[in-house]
Amino acid sequence: MTSQDAISIGTDALILAAKIAGPFLIAVLAIGVLIGLIQSVTQLQEQTLSFVPKLIAAALVIAISGSWMLDELVAFGHNLMARAPQLISG
Repeated sequence: MTSQDAISIGTDALILAAKIAGPFLIAVLAIGVLIGLIQSVTQLQEQTLSFVPKLIAAALVIAISGSWMLDELVAFGHNLMARAPQLISG
């Protein structure tokens, strides 16, 4: 395995992590901004008020796109295992 192979695998892994984390981050960010806006308008500064909607949004993201995320992870694993003999032989 050359250094270029290691860099390629690392790059692919980071891109996959960004693709999988993206829906979570976007949903939680949107909910956080919306709740923060509501809290600043009403001046109700309760910490648990922002946690529960974010948790629900994360659960909805898993329910909606969980199978896609799992398929992406499995495809990456299969690709990595298919490349293993080539990587080992050098």
